[in-house]
Amino acid sequence: MHLDRGRNAYWAMEEESEELYETAQALLDPGTGSFTDEVSERLEYVGSALLVMNRVTLEPPWRGHGLAAVLACEVITRLMTGCRAVACSPGITDLSSHRLTARAEWDRVNAKIAQGWERLGFRHYRDNVYLLSPASQDLEEQRGALRRHLAELGGSWRAGVS
Repeated sequence: MHLDRGRNAYWAMEEESEELYETAQALLDPGTGSFTDEVSERLEYVGSALLVMNRVTLEPPWRGHGLAAVLACEVITRLMTGCRAVACSPGITDLSSHRLTARAEWDRVNAKIAQGWERLGFRHYRDNVYLLSPASQDLEEQRGALRRHLAELGGSWRAGVS
């Protein structure tokens, strides 16, 4: 979301989806569409846009191998230029599988997803909104480790296929 291009980003996010509206409520001023003063104080000025990781989907056969963090890191790195913040609301939004019927299992899976985002440098801000500052070195530090992990996964996959 470009916060400086005429249209009020708060209301644009409200129009788009409930998930984006919840993020807008936590981060943006409804009157201006810009970051609230509280959010602005937490972030270095490195741009004016907001990148929202609204929906990240990994097909079931690829889950559980550590790929989500690797791919998310690469996507964020490529898209965050000009952004002052990257936001996400970690958790399950796709209920099509219906496999998470017990609340304890739901909470466990959501906590695991949140831990993955925290590994990339996201920090809990408010409600279920997490923030990452592009000026932070956390993401870049994790990127090297995640790329090594991807290479190891590729090697083990090739060894298993041979």
